Amino acid sequence: MSEQLKQLRDQIDAIDNELLQLISKRATLAQQIGKAKNHGIVYRPEREAQILARLQELNPGPIGNAHIKHLFTEIMSVCRALESTMSIAYLGPNGTFSEEAALKRFGNAITTVACDSIDDVFRTVESNTAQYGVVPVENSTEGAVGRTMDLLLQSSLSICGEIQLPIHQFLLAQQTDLTQISKVYSHPQSLAQCHHWIRTNLPHLPNTALIHSASNADAARQAAADKTTAAIAGKRAAQLFGLSICAENIEDDPKNTTRFLVIGKQLVAPSGKDKTSLALSTDNRSGAIYKLLEPLAKHSVSMSRLESRPSRSNLWQYVFYIDLEGHQQDENVSVALEQLRERAVFLKILGSYPAS
Repeated sequence: MSEQLKQLRDQIDAIDNELLQLISKRATLAQQIGKAKNHGIVYRPEREAQILARLQELNPGPIGNAHIKHLFTEIMSVCRALESTMSIAYLGPNGTFSEEAALKRFGNAITTVACDSIDDVFRTVESNTAQYGVVPVENSTEGAVGRTMDLLLQSSLSICGEIQLPIHQFLLAQQTDLTQISKVYSHPQSLAQCHHWIRTNLPHLPNTALIHSASNADAARQAAADKTTAAIAGKRAAQLFGLSICAENIEDDPKNTTRFLVIGKQLVAPSGKDKTSLALSTDNRSGAIYKLLEPLAKHSVSMSRLESRPSRSNLWQYVFYIDLEGHQQDENVSVALEQLRERAVFLKILGSYPAS
């Protein structure tokens, strides 16, 4: 070993020792904060969002911001666990994108609760079996997840955060010879997201060989049981089920992203960069939508999303789901919401939370 290389490694060892001491000091302070709290709330979304934003702004490189965010998410996760281990419900089983989103937001120092359906995620959090839930709400190519939107309207839970997860699809099988694949299992949305790739690279498969699964993880489980079966799923599913990766990033849209929501019983304070989600309805008359949304323009509140869903109470009546930029406690948002409430037949604030 050259003297220069030895000196560089000695410097790394010294920095690692210093990092260990600093992380231990941070963990001790987190424990003290936990003891000083009198409300028992361990997870503070707005505080963690502020920390991550500040560190990314201060980041001098060469490590990219995405990796800095991941690194400090894990540090905060471990420190949180010293106060209390958090339980997070998600749409299972293990190996789904919902699980990946939960780990991206909360880190690995948590207890995960895999649920059979989006309804079960809501019920698990409502019954205090888990403290928070992670549910998909929209995909950049396939649109809104209607069941999540319907349950947000019915449930007493609030939105506490959002996660934007780039969705990369992988073709998984026990072997990598595409000509030997006789059928492909996947969730309907994933099959739709990979339609062009399938038709180009698996032209021998009829439509009947593309089989819907309850989840991509379940598809991977079926591929693990049959050598001629493949699954479209995430990379984590390959690791969990011992499958080979036949092809990667097979989604037709390379920008394919799914937005997930964190749901819980907590009302989140302002972080400085927030969203507020609403559900509201109005009378079915000329100009009603224009009049309803007029306060947003008047008070300079930007609207980042507008969706409509059948109200399920009356024929041809709709509920509008709106995402606003800003927190409901912000002065301009608060005034706009007050005027919206006066004009709407129905209005429910689904939550204010840090923007992803």
